[in-house]
Amino acid sequence: MDRTSIKSILEALLFINEKPIEINELVEVLEIGRKEIDLALEELSADYQGRSSGICIVKVAGGYQMCSAPTNETWVKKMYQERSKQKLSTASLETLAVIAYKQPVTRVEIEAIRGVNADGVARKLSELGLIKIAGRKDVVGKPFLYITTRKFLEYFGINTLKDLPKLEEFATLVEKDKINVNPKSETKKIEAAPEEEKNEATVEEKEVKAAIEENKVETTVEVAVEENKVEATVEEKKEVKQCVQSPPEVE
Repeated sequence: MDRTSIKSILEALLFINEKPIEINELVEVLEIGRKEIDLALEELSADYQGRSSGICIVKVAGGYQMCSAPTNETWVKKMYQERSKQKLSTASLETLAVIAYKQPVTRVEIEAIRGVNADGVARKLSELGLIKIAGRKDVVGKPFLYITTRKFLEYFGINTLKDLPKLEEFATLVEKDKINVNPKSETKKIEAAPEEEKNEATVEEKEVKAAIEENKVETTVEVAVEENKVEATVEEKKEVKQCVQSPPEVE
């Protein structure tokens, strides 16, 4: 197979795949050496750059992916800005940042840094596939350890965790990229979770109120029972006193 054919096949495979393709997968499909594929991809990428193409090939999450050229970012965003405007909530972004830079990390450690409960947010990020459980920490209670996933790398367009920006630049990067669930087709954004957090808080408030009401009812019943006991005791004493004062007549 000549180099031109290899480049053509690679171009087609990258074009039809929405997620990064690892070299091992390409080796299996093309049945040629890894070195040949690397050289063909480099040449293909150089071809795009040489003619100022709107397409480029980037290395993401340990694989290769075909994307729109960064120079056309403004126009791509303009086209899709009306399709989906939902993003991760601030709480989710903060939690994700803590996990990304401190991993592996426990929920308690996340909460210690953020200062608030992280149960709901961690569960949401897990459902979205951005984080996962990587075992348990060898301390009392054996808490779960959280780490980021390959999907996290794909969303932020980075190859490895070493490519993460400085911590202070993280928020800016998130705002700029507007995290897409499907970056090539519909560019759906990750669903925000603030409403769910509010709903959870409302449910907890209702449960507390209900418990208070139940306690009030129980207290009222207990008081009523005690009052009845007291009244019954008073009546019994009155009857005894009357019997003593007025003994029964003897015929």
